[in-house]
Amino acid sequence: MTTTTPRRALVVIDVQNEYFTGNLRIEHPPVQQSLPNIGRAMDAARAAGIPVVVVQHSEAASAPLFAKGSATWELNEIVASRPRDHYIEKAWPSVFTETDFADWLKEKQVDTLTVAGYMTHNCDASTIFEAMHRGLQVEFLQDATGALPYANTAGSATAEEIHRVFSVVFHTGFAAVASTDDWINTVQAGGALKKGSILASNQAALALK
Repeated sequence: MTTTTPRRALVVIDVQNEYFTGNLRIEHPPVQQSLPNIGRAMDAARAAGIPVVVVQHSEAASAPLFAKGSATWELNEIVASRPRDHYIEKAWPSVFTETDFADWLKEKQVDTLTVAGYMTHNCDASTIFEAMHRGLQVEFLQDATGALPYANTAGSATAEEIHRVFSVVFHTGFAAVASTDDWINTVQAGGALKKGSILASNQAALALK
């Protein structure tokens, strides 16, 4: 008998104090929302027997961001206080790059990767894109993640714009984008989240004109 229940792993990316008290402050969704949702997702994964991978980004001790050993490099207590099944220290945006992540997922026979943590448009995006290209199904917990604003010679974007646009793009086939509540309900029901497509997303946009 076959089953359609996904073999999930929850990857909690870079939930470090740099994003709350350091030089990079997450703005949208507000951390008062995303941090508790990350904790809830970890608890729900544990209850469902879904392995949890905690990721921590490290730079040199003299770096302006994520300086290893600094207070802002430390994992936030929401994550640090909870059990985990695997820990990864990384130096690149994607969790896959120069780590044992791919081998660990293969060993655990994971076919669906659930992404939470920071930032939506950087380490989350890099990991999501690579996971999809590696043949994994991907889920993105939209309210257990977050972004910050940017301005440079290419233009500017608010944290809300960045988070919203990346979420919309993810849902065109890279990942199924859902709230933490919807994900928990789906996990408890033993189901799978459904992602969108490029064509359907474009047609829906044209219908709004």
